[in-house]
Amino acid sequence: METIPPFNLAVIIATAVCSYLGFTQPGFAERWLFDVQEMRRYKQYYRIVSSAFVHGNWPHLLFNMYALYSFGGAVEQSFGATDFLLIYFSGIIGGNLLSLALHFKQEYRALGASGGVCGIIYACIFLMPGSSVYIFFVPVPIPAYIFAIAFIAYSYFGLRRQIGNIGHDAHLGGAIIGLIVTTILHPAIVPQNPILYPAVMGLSAIMFLLLFLPTAFKYGNRR
Repeated sequence: METIPPFNLAVIIATAVCSYLGFTQPGFAERWLFDVQEMRRYKQYYRIVSSAFVHGNWPHLLFNMYALYSFGGAVEQSFGATDFLLIYFSGIIGGNLLSLALHFKQEYRALGASGGVCGIIYACIFLMPGSSVYIFFVPVPIPAYIFAIAFIAYSYFGLRRQIGNIGHDAHLGGAIIGLIVTTILHPAIVPQNPILYPAVMGLSAIMFLLLFLPTAFKYGNRR
């Protein structure tokens, strides 16, 4: 049986324990989730990170932790614990900062680790060129370059049109900030992906600009 890298395992266990406490003690989740009004009123900016350790329900937790095990384990095994932790937590912070900027004057609450998970997935895509991404309910592997473009586009349109009870903003912000941190750590990914890298970064820059045009986001989400 393949051993789970220690820091990947530690993050998964900590998230599972905190999420379980949130399921059984609603007050615990309330203190940890991403809540724009609480951050503005009481300066509780720790929620930018703590919200990644609580989830809405068991399927939400299991889906995120399976993805973190699959992709985060590969990053830690191949590139070390420091890279894994930096990319994961930068994705969490980046995704939540985008959410905070977009919803700063609104009643907005969310929870979940998907911003960090998306950052890790994008790190894998660019650190391991030619790889494929497997998604639940899709019977065939998706080439990483197709997934990278499609995910960015879907996150943008999902956010603008409020598709589902999903934190598309955290997904988008986490993926791009995670990729930027990966680039700082491993600048060789740029020449290794001479078409995909500028395509993703260029598309992301356009979408980030468009996101800050006048628009309204009203609903809290799971990530």
